[in-house]
Amino acid sequence: MTTGPITLTLNGTPRQLPPGTSPTMTLLDWLRGPAALAGTKEGCAEGDCGACTVVIEEPDGARVPVNSCLLLLGQAHGCCIRTVEGLRGPDGGAHPVQRVLAEADATQCGFCTPGIVMTGWAHAREGGNVHEALAGNLCRCTGYRPIVEAFASLGDDGAASPSPPAILANQLEAPGQVFHRPADLEALLALRAAHPEAWLLAGGTDLCLRVSEHRERPAEVICLSGVPELNGLEVRPDGLLVGAGASYRRLLAACEGDAAFAPLAGLLRRLGSRQIRGMGTLGGNLGTASPIGDALPPLVALGASLRLAGPEGMREMAVENFLTGYRTNALRPGEVILDVFIPRPSKAALFAAEKLSKRPDQDITMVGLSALIAFEDGRVFSARIALGGTGPHVARIIPAEVALAGQVWSREAVEAAAQALEAAIAPLSDWRGSADYRRIAAGNLLRRLWHRQGEAA
Repeated sequence: MTTGPITLTLNGTPRQLPPGTSPTMTLLDWLRGPAALAGTKEGCAEGDCGACTVVIEEPDGARVPVNSCLLLLGQAHGCCIRTVEGLRGPDGGAHPVQRVLAEADATQCGFCTPGIVMTGWAHAREGGNVHEALAGNLCRCTGYRPIVEAFASLGDDGAASPSPPAILANQLEAPGQVFHRPADLEALLALRAAHPEAWLLAGGTDLCLRVSEHRERPAEVICLSGVPELNGLEVRPDGLLVGAGASYRRLLAACEGDAAFAPLAGLLRRLGSRQIRGMGTLGGNLGTASPIGDALPPLVALGASLRLAGPEGMREMAVENFLTGYRTNALRPGEVILDVFIPRPSKAALFAAEKLSKRPDQDITMVGLSALIAFEDGRVFSARIALGGTGPHVARIIPAEVALAGQVWSREAVEAAAQALEAAIAPLSDWRGSADYRRIAAGNLLRRLWHRQGEAA
């Protein structure tokens, strides 16, 4: 491992940070502190409000908006970062995105505006639905109408991405801290064996809350972003092979336009925001093993499997067996998640991925239901129904599956399955919803599947 300083390209200029700079300082704290760039604001410090949005400029020209409150300096090592101070018009004045927002009266108090400007700058190149682009930016003043109208008129400025710095160091150090950036799987496994207590950092959209909110200062971190074996994504005739470190942004792009995975794409569009999807990973969702992880019910319903790499070699197992309890999984000491295989659902099967939350976007699942139902001669040949948010971990609801198996696809059969589902679960109550609400809602998600699909299935 080569030890050296944190290097990045900031607003087109290569920067080498002073020795001893903490690699687990958030990018937001560094920007507003040592970098003296206070245009980027801190609102929530948990990736919800978008006031801290900056853009990672990829070598291929893509612009990825991210929450700088959840991005550690060690993760930014080797990246090209653009902040609101780095936007200029051709004449050196306001950038066209800034000018359009101002002329549309799309700002009032202005606190959220720098983040919205950066989201707009990325959106002008990446395109897509305006409301999806803005889902990760909250504004208390304007009511969004002028912002939406301004976004609809934005055009790409055509600016090329700057060259990333040459990454010389794969070990970043500060007093009492070591941030490892292994370059391949072999190095990762060696580090994992030597430092079992180190934080294993993928996207960090969950883990980095311990830094941004709780102000923890981990002694050792192993970052996965530079391990190529974990960052692949292959679209195959039989399904998707997704590296544990591949971002949700890339997974969504692979699902869009693919009719078989359209329900999964719809769910992924509601997973956090563009900023969260730019960093968050499927491997992180699995490693966290949260019972309300958005992506876990469809994995279980589709019969997805994962490969684990460790000191004893590779092993493969079904996702449903990997999730063992509340935030626990089947990883053995020294193991890491390598990749996930998501089988392609049959054209004749009914696949659905549903999520209930208090807000349509940028909110955590209250109840999540995914189902894969196969038919033969007008009857249900097999059913896989997975629930999240109603137990200690995402799991299949076998009584509901049994109630459907062999039945003619009908409202009566679905009603029997929904009642079996409600009887099989014992949800907890919390501030998101009571146990009774979750039980009824879970059954109603299955009933809604019938109303949406009906006899067409």
